Amino acid sequence: MAARLKDKYKNEVVPALMEKFKYDNIMEVPKLEKVVINMGLGEARDNPKLLESAVEELGILSGQKPVVIKAKKSVANFKVREGMPVGSKVTLRGQKMYEFLDKLMNIALPRVRDFRGVSATSFDGRGNYALGVKEQLIFPEIEYDKVDSIKGMDIIVVTTAKTDEEAKEFLALMGMPFRK
Repeated sequence: MAARLKDKYKNEVVPALMEKFKYDNIMEVPKLEKVVINMGLGEARDNPKLLESAVEELGILSGQKPVVIKAKKSVANFKVREGMPVGSKVTLRGQKMYEFLDKLMNIALPRVRDFRGVSATSFDGRGNYALGVKEQLIFPEIEYDKVDSIKGMDIIVVTTAKTDEEAKEFLALMGMPFRK
């Protein structure tokens, strides 16, 4: 069964982008490449249990096992040694990517308190979009009672768009709630 967002992409987004940007070939139309979810945990050096819970929660909301990120360098000011676990991340592609984005845009983001939309300026110049979430509790799969501490995460949406304008139009048509 295809993801709802993928059907929307094929049936609505592709024709709209073809018309707006006057693409000659359907292969020029921007598409989703991957979604990377990153949870940085600087406090994990003092509390290893924190890292375990972060990996578990990230696995629950992404549907895929996250990898533990280790420090590349030692930083004395932060009391971090090379090779210490400092976070976790997961890269979603294909079906899971579409399902996660659909859940993020239609269920999780509207649950944010005083939500007025996401920033329309968080593009990197190459058509990729970065979004920061302050707490993991906005996702319905995370059980409030089992959470030991609130952790934020970064969500990066990588597209094949060549410019930020194309990427913004593409994500807006997909359903990303940009701030007016």
